Amino acid sequence: MKAIALLSGGLDSTLAIKVVQESALVPLEIEAIHFTTIFCRCDGKDGTCGAKAKGVAEKFNIPIRNINNTQLLLEAVRKPRHGYGSNVNPCIDCRINMIHSTRTTMDQIGAAFVITGEVLGQRPMSQHLKALKLIEKETNLQGLILRPLSAKVLDETIPEKNKWVDRSKLLAISGRSRKEQISLADIYEIRDYPCPAGGCLLTDPAFSARMKDLLKYKPDFVLNDVLLLQVGRHFRLNPNLKLAVGRNEQENQTITNLARENDILLETADYMGPVALLRGDFTAADIKLAGGINGRYADTGTAKGIKVKVLSNGTVIEDVLVLTDGQIDPYRIN
Repeated sequence: MKAIALLSGGLDSTLAIKVVQESALVPLEIEAIHFTTIFCRCDGKDGTCGAKAKGVAEKFNIPIRNINNTQLLLEAVRKPRHGYGSNVNPCIDCRINMIHSTRTTMDQIGAAFVITGEVLGQRPMSQHLKALKLIEKETNLQGLILRPLSAKVLDETIPEKNKWVDRSKLLAISGRSRKEQISLADIYEIRDYPCPAGGCLLTDPAFSARMKDLLKYKPDFVLNDVLLLQVGRHFRLNPNLKLAVGRNEQENQTITNLARENDILLETADYMGPVALLRGDFTAADIKLAGGINGRYADTGTAKGIKVKVLSNGTVIEDVLVLTDGQIDPYRIN
């Protein structure tokens, strides 16, 4: 018999696989699926959650396949059928998308059921009882999603009824405390698990402020726009124009790499400082405004007026006023 496990590389999904392996009553082959998106910010001593998921799969001697869920998640962010969480996190839609993709793989390999690390009540939007049942209904997998960490506080599933797994060996974890999972990690010698409480940028208030600004002023955004949100300081100069300013050399390089044909890249001409990217419809006055904001973060000392260079053509703009924090604040996105 075959089953598919959703494996993020975090503690819950890792424990879920181990618990099912320990409770299987029939010979069971488990294959893992790891979903990736640009919004993942997980990291551990051994690298990203993708690398960690691969390590878990190797440790448990199970195959793993990676599926990039970014485009589907971007659509969910743009138009969430089931709403957002406390920020711009469409958790239910995201989960449904992942289970839909998992269902396709189930059909391909002949898997009988799905294993997830969901814990009843742990996440307020997507792991309450109503949400769990909704996910099953919308993916047409009623009774076929086994959540071994919370199985004893949920309805009995088909794998339990059919004696594929021993329900008595499954767990009854619920709520937001992670003490039981951490204790189990010690028992099973699971170390350095990333993202113990979730690692999605869409749940981060600062990033969400940028995402909300993008949704408001550029609802037809593309992947490049979202990647830009992840670096630098961001400013909304007018409804059709925004500015991103690097905070270090690495971000300067990333911003430069993300520049598109109609963007303007700026830096101070005579002082060390960040690279700034101006995107949208702009005038000469807007370029000066952007240069003044960028100058605030350059090593200009007590200089009030500076020169700003347009990197694409080497044009130098004179008499740019370095703005103060008070002058900048009305434009600041976060």
